[in-house]
Amino acid sequence: MFNTRSFTISIFVIVFLIPLVYAQDLSSYRNFHLGMNLAAVAERADMIASEAKLICQRPTVIQELKWRSQSSYSRSEQLDPVIGIQFTFYNGELFRILVSYSQSLTEGLTDDDLIEGISANYGTPVRPAETIRVYSSSYLYAQDTKVIARWEDSQNSFNLFRYSYNSTPGMLIFSKRLNPLAQAAIVESNRLDIQEAPQREIDRKRKQAEEDYTAGQKVRPANKANFRP
Repeated sequence: MFNTRSFTISIFVIVFLIPLVYAQDLSSYRNFHLGMNLAAVAERADMIASEAKLICQRPTVIQELKWRSQSSYSRSEQLDPVIGIQFTFYNGELFRILVSYSQSLTEGLTDDDLIEGISANYGTPVRPAETIRVYSSSYLYAQDTKVIARWEDSQNSFNLFRYSYNSTPGMLIFSKRLNPLAQAAIVESNRLDIQEAPQREIDRKRKQAEEDYTAGQKVRPANKANFRP
């Protein structure tokens, strides 16, 4: 049996911890959850799944879906500082979210200002002296960017950074399990593309020669009959 005082304290602790647990849910960003499939993300973003760009097809399928805000970029009309989100999928599973913020709506904000706002949702961060690789369609053209603050658990990582070319903040969110697998897959895909490029060029030229020959044979009789020296 438990007494009334113990019960009251237990209820207080539970009520107190609920927002804390919610705030530290590092599997979600707004209405998107790591692990969602491409169709679900596209529907929630009011996009079409077929708009996703194929980054590589082997050794695994990696796709990107880019959402851009439809609002004007002027401060007077846009209230949401998020102007773009890039969703990346590993075999159809969302494993990476790259968030871009408006330059005008984050102008003047210090790193501490940004951290304070994000911490309201995700708890207290660490501030590691590390860089993180921010890449888009090609891992080969990735850039290493300093991490301003990081919120993480055993499965996922949220990383606040600033773009080097204009100091605008961004947030890189990824699954710790799938992110390295995806990076390795992109590197391997690029390696295979380079290795097979000479043979593809030979095949392209052969196909073009065959098409030119077939086209020439179709018009040859008429052109031969009409030819005058």
